[in-house]
Amino acid sequence: MKYSLARLGLFGVVALAVLVVPIDISVPLKLMVAVLVSAVLALFLLKGLREEASVQAVGMAQRRADKRDRLRAALNGDDDEGESAPKRD
Repeated sequence: MKYSLARLGLFGVVALAVLVVPIDISVPLKLMVAVLVSAVLALFLLKGLREEASVQAVGMAQRRADKRDRLRAALNGDDDEGESAPKRD
């Protein structure tokens, strides 16, 4: 969430700067330039936040996979050691 807000804030600052510059081009084109410039700046300025978000995403994916495996094992009747328990009819 912090990374997304930082990217949005960076875009806002760059867009404001580009819109204020008195160049005779259309506003949509200025905004496209702001998107490109803010993306390049984000690569360098927001590296730490991006890595933190990546670590969090990997952790969430691992927890989901573990939960899915535990649920699948429980539905198959497996015990905690991974051995199959006798199925009941």
